Amino acid sequence: MLSTADHADVVIVGAGLAGLSAAHQLTSAGLTVRVLEAAPQVGGRMATDQVDGFRLDRIGQLLNTSYPELHRTPGLDPGALRRFQPGVLVHSGGRLHRTGEVRGGARSALTRARALASGPRPLDQARLGASLARLAGTPTERLLARRERPALEALTARGLPARTVGTFLRPLLSALLSDPDLTTSSRCADLALRGFARGRLCVPAGGAVTLPQRMAAALPPGTVRTGVRVKDASISRVLTAEHGEFTCRSLVVATGARAAAELLPGLRVPDFHPVTVLHHTARVAPLSAPVLLLDADRSGPVSHTAVMSEVDPSRAPNGRALITSTVLGAPPDDLDRRVRRQLSALYGTGTTEWELLAVRHDPEAVPAMPPPHDLRRPVRLLAGLYVCGDHRDMSTPQGALHSGHRAAHAILRDLGLPPAHPTTRLEAAA
Repeated sequence: MLSTADHADVVIVGAGLAGLSAAHQLTSAGLTVRVLEAAPQVGGRMATDQVDGFRLDRIGQLLNTSYPELHRTPGLDPGALRRFQPGVLVHSGGRLHRTGEVRGGARSALTRARALASGPRPLDQARLGASLARLAGTPTERLLARRERPALEALTARGLPARTVGTFLRPLLSALLSDPDLTTSSRCADLALRGFARGRLCVPAGGAVTLPQRMAAALPPGTVRTGVRVKDASISRVLTAEHGEFTCRSLVVATGARAAAELLPGLRVPDFHPVTVLHHTARVAPLSAPVLLLDADRSGPVSHTAVMSEVDPSRAPNGRALITSTVLGAPPDDLDRRVRRQLSALYGTGTTEWELLAVRHDPEAVPAMPPPHDLRRPVRLLAGLYVCGDHRDMSTPQGALHSGHRAAHAILRDLGLPPAHPTTRLEAAA
């Protein structure tokens, strides 16, 4: 017979951001929860490898301080995030253009917008500044009511000069969305761009995995179980490979899209944007500032790069610099050679002495969001069966967190229980 330890009100399959977000909402409402994770640690794609004292993210998606869900994430204190300098550095025409330093508050968005347009053409500055300032103040409902089309098409239709779009907005959005061709829904692009204008780019201190680790540690003891592979699942029972059967009242599948479809046949699997991350180390940092560097000239495979040890010193041992670079799309065969050549031009220094620490490629790193894209895909399949993840929302960490929030609220509604932390229906996804 099953012991009481094998039963919970809700079983959640997957201990990524979505599953952990749902678990917090449900435990706060008084329900017993078991989160089952097949991997040896929590986090899903928010994974970090430790190599010779370096902390190397496998995908390295960027967070933003404007994410609403980050502010309600349990276990996340102010020191848990490491911020980039406001704005970005853009390499264009062989030169680096700084966005300028800005401060927080309502004035921040307009200052950042004007800084993005920094250059010799005052009219371009004014147009871009006005456009981004309006976007920063636009409510979510109005953004989602706009005509939907591919992001690149929408950018070129805004009346901004092609030079401004190609030099600043296109490389910025490509980095934020992991989409080099900007085929993403224009509504998703607007949300991502608005989030950038409202907040600061940031990463978890100590590596991406520390965010889900903090969330898991803040749950009641015994809630999360790693190394548990689920073989079969239904509303009332979950069969695992090593730990027998768990019974429950409700089931949440919080895995990636493909794994979710394997457990729930008939669930649609989206297309994906592949991402490759390269980590190099050098004795001297090629840039002594915590800033994101974009290549507007598209002179090589790298979309964006940063001296990550300047952003978060805990990611590298003392006396070593960690340079993390992201390649979007299919990587070329001679990847490291081409990346080194491009980084040499971007940073203005030699790279032949740099050591390659790791290359991490994920062909299904980020679910694609082409139009039409439903930013609030249903998380409730039927009473007792729910699914969440960035593939049900916006394909960002914020989207994953928010989809878990929505799944938990759907369960509580079905059980007739009030939500522990109410949220608005159309909360911003980025």
